[in-house]
Amino acid sequence: QVQLVESGGGLVQAGGSLRVSCTASGNAFNAKTMGWYRQALGKQRELVATITRNGVTYYVDSVKGRFTISRDNTKNTVYLQMNSLKPEDTALYYCNTAPSPFASWGQGTQVTISS
Repeated sequence: QVQLVESGGGLVQAGGSLRVSCTASGNAFNAKTMGWYRQALGKQRELVATITRNGVTYYVDSVKGRFTISRDNTKNTVYLQMNSLKPEDTALYYCNTAPSPFASWGQGTQVTISS
């Protein structure tokens, strides 16, 4: 059973940057495609970026060119570097397997962008 712990969120002004991290415990992290999801208040959770075990990435259009997903398989950690942040990026950010989330959800990390 994979356990996920997200960290690194915070409050930044529009145009700023943040990097969030997710560390996985349990088996077979390195074999899995991982993704970052986010859920804004009152909205459904959405998948915003994925990375395969070999480093192939995918981004939803709304974050393309601003966000970069990466992973360190030696540390069982996946990162999301977020630049040029916008108020509409405000959400609780989670990681999980992708495109289907099979692990139990972690607590997420809150990202708040002020205008």
